[in-house]
Parts: sequence; structure tokens; C-alpha cells
Amino acid sequence: MSLFAIALQVTSLGATNYAADAPMTPPTAPPTIADEFDGRTVDRATWRFDTAFNEKGWFNNERQYYAEARPENSRIENGALVIEARRETLDKARFPDWGGQGYSSAKLVSRQPMGYGFYEVRAKLPCERGGWPAIWLLPQGGNWPDMGEIDIMEMVGWDANVIHATLHSGSYNHAKGTQRGAQKRIPTACTAFHDYQLDWRPDSITIGVDGRAYMRVTNDQPGDKGAWPFDRPYHLILNLAVGGDWGGKQGIDDAAFPMRLSIDHVRYWRAP
Repeated sequence: MSLFAIALQVTSLGATNYAADAPMTPPTAPPTIADEFDGRTVDRATWRFDTAFNEKGWFNNERQYYAEARPENSRIENGALVIEARRETLDKARFPDWGGQGYSSAKLVSRQPMGYGFYEVRAKLPCERGGWPAIWLLPQGGNWPDMGEIDIMEMVGWDANVIHATLHSGSYNHAKGTQRGAQKRIPTACTAFHDYQLDWRPDSITIGVDGRAYMRVTNDQPGDKGAWPFDRPYHLILNLAVGGDWGGKQGIDDAAFPMRLSIDHVRYWRAP
């Protein structure tokens, strides 16, 4: 969700210029990596919690504190991962890295990097104003936007049920207004689970939902890292931000808390 663009004031991180319509089918083989969230707690061997900017404050003027393995903010419930954002003031004595935020949430990052292949994250989104759920990928190391960013799904609560798929790179990013992506309306995004999917290949990135692509970008400038840095493994990120330049564009509904991002499963098939 372009968390490295701290100084930017933006109205939208999405794009509509690479729309597509084509079938997307997960491989029939067992996934290379999967979390069905059927345990009792978040699997710490699979996920880590990103809390790095709690004290300084998160990017894009977001308003949340990301808690480390705190059940109020991240837990397994009825066979799903629940990331819950809450309106609360924390105790600095108990949370030394608290930066004064008025909201708490969680951000999970896969410990294992992934690369080319097929991804599927089955999720139900929060539609409350001020929420900003995201399923996305970043590599380890490098400077944004040159490092590249793949946004499988973003949605802002004030524009509920409209999901966004977006790519950012050195040449194509929201700082320049050149980001590449598309959007799609899913009327039940906040009341039912849907499969958010990514097919990542050396020559193309296709993103869709429920077996149907709605965005496709091809590697039409081979060898140009500014256009296509997507040639190394990235880490998968699951988070629910609060407010920010885009998520908080129309304010935050404090009466709507707590709000939840629920994830039924994460599956990844590595490309042969």
C-alpha cells in the first residue's frame, strides 16, 4: 500500500488503466505454501509482525499502531485469521513503542519470500469508513518505489466494495501519477469471502478475484528496472490500516470500531 511514500499527499493509490477480463484458474497440485488458519494461534513460523514504525508513525499519514501478536488485534477465530482494528489509547508502560496513536491493528508479513507463481488469499473485508485493508507484496531491501510493489487487493472503507489491484515501480507509481492497475466492484466484498488472486510470471502480472482477472500488466520493457523490478522474491503482507491520505480521505467513523479483516486461507503455488 505504498507505505514508503511518507511525504506524499494523495487522493488515490489505485489506477484504472490496465483493465482485463480473462479466466484465472489455480493450479490443481497442492500449494507450495499454505496457511488454512486452522490452528489455535497465528503461526509464528509462517508470519512475523511488522511493528517497525510504531513509535515514529506509519507512512501515508496512517493513524494505527500495529501490535505484536496481541489477540485483540490478530487471532484465529472460527478457522480464519482475524485482523481487528480498534479505537483505543494504549498504555506506554505496557507498549513502549506506542507512538500516541488512537487506533490499534496488526500487520503480518510472511517469513518466507515468494516469487513467480499463483497466489490466492480468501478474505472478507471491512467496509467501515476509515478502514484500509490490503493484501500486497514487497521485496526485502531496497528503496520504494524502485524496489517494486504488487498490490493484490486494496479497498478504502469510504468507497466500500470497490477493490483495487495496482503495481508500483520506479517509473510507474502514484508519486508520478503513473501507477498501473485496475479496479472492480464486488457488491459482497464486505459480507462474504472472496478469492483474491495473483498470477505472477516473468513476462506478466495478472490480478483477479474469484477466478476472473480484472488487471493485467505485461513486461513490455524487458531489462528496464524502472518499469519492471518484479524479478525477485517478495514477501506477502496482510494488514488493516486506519485513516491515512487515501483511507482517511473522508474521515474515520469512530463509532464503527472495531472493524475486521478476516482471511480464510493463504495459498501459493510456486511456478515450475
